[in-house]
Amino acid sequence: MYEHKTQPLLPRKQFLQRVLRHAAVALALLMLSLLLGMAGYAYFENLPWRDAFLNSAMLMGGMGPVDAPHTNGGKLFAGLYALYAGLFFLISAGIVLTPIVHRMMHRFHWEEDQ
Repeated sequence: MYEHKTQPLLPRKQFLQRVLRHAAVALALLMLSLLLGMAGYAYFENLPWRDAFLNSAMLMGGMGPVDAPHTNGGKLFAGLYALYAGLFFLISAGIVLTPIVHRMMHRFHWEEDQ
């Protein structure tokens, strides 16, 4: 998927395309995660879609829910979704930063462990 250290650096245009592809994957995962959160809040807390979106987006952004859950299922879902949102942040940062870090390593000839 990435060029080997013995190969030349990818041209800038192709590198930017690679970064955009990685960002698109992260954005698609974000949309899927928001839909999952919205569905969970709508199912467990009977929230309207706008309120479910707000709560999901706030958790994904690290701010916490706007409406405190009232049902046991809603509380369990909100806790698990908050843990997932924190993990998702790390994963999406890795997806977006991978091509940039790889290019830096390649450019400066840093050794990669194999």
